[in-house]
Amino acid sequence: MPSPAPAAPGSIASPARERLTGLLCAVGVVLVWTGFLLASRLSATQPFTPWDVAALRYSGAFLVGLALVAAFGWPRIPPLRVLGLMAGAAFGFPLASYAGFTFAPTAHGAVFMTGLLPFVTAGLATLFFGEGWDRQKVVSLAVVGIGIGLLAADTFGSHPGAWRGDVLFLLGCCSWASFTLLIRRWRVQAVAATTALALYPVFLYLPVWWLFLPSRLAEAPLGAVAFQMVYHGLFAVVVAGFLFTRAVNALGAARTTTVTALTPALAALAAWPLLGEPLGWVGLLGVLLVSAGMVLGVARRPS
Repeated sequence: MPSPAPAAPGSIASPARERLTGLLCAVGVVLVWTGFLLASRLSATQPFTPWDVAALRYSGAFLVGLALVAAFGWPRIPPLRVLGLMAGAAFGFPLASYAGFTFAPTAHGAVFMTGLLPFVTAGLATLFFGEGWDRQKVVSLAVVGIGIGLLAADTFGSHPGAWRGDVLFLLGCCSWASFTLLIRRWRVQAVAATTALALYPVFLYLPVWWLFLPSRLAEAPLGAVAFQMVYHGLFAVVVAGFLFTRAVNALGAARTTTVTALTPALAALAAWPLLGEPLGWVGLLGVLLVSAGMVLGVARRPS
């Protein structure tokens, strides 16, 4: 009997290459989300209402979405699925964050929206899809949780009235966790999801903003308007949306959100010199623990 043919090299390298691609995409999300948190907090100190920032986000994203359509065509996603994705990623997450930053500082948004994301995602995945927890997953999330707790303890005491923002941030976290599980469940391709989230929300939001929501956009300097429109419309929607969807499809929801748990640590460090929001030694220890927990989570064997 002839011996079996050896496996093609690509069949062995492909999973590793896919894993590396997903990891790089998740790290890219961390960087963009860190900028998102800082830009959102900055907008609260500028002459914008939260609804103005959202309007700039959707308008900028729409212009980029038209370019994506020209390059890749219209996204082929069933309408009800588009609505489900938009509810979490296009409306729940950003609107809660913009409103939350009017009450709470950067570290609060980082902890509640991105720091808690792996826990909320894992909990929802267990509740709705029956996903299990192995020992390394429990340990990695425990280490991340301790780090997030230390980061929170170091930064929350000086902002006693920020609980209103914290509630909004938690709502935003749940919204993004739902989006994460939906793209994993439906296996939505990154380009299709990104194009849909860039194109469609503007038609639902802008009429409501124009007719009913308070605005200070006319008072804002042109440079601030351009910055918020480009960052939130291009980077926060299109770049982060594509990278996150690609990472979830490559790594799964649990690993991707474990990597993005680095965001609060990086955002808290960056907010210190950029926004004058200091971090003590307890917070720095929290940063180290979050980083260690992320490494443990990513090093888990594929399930």
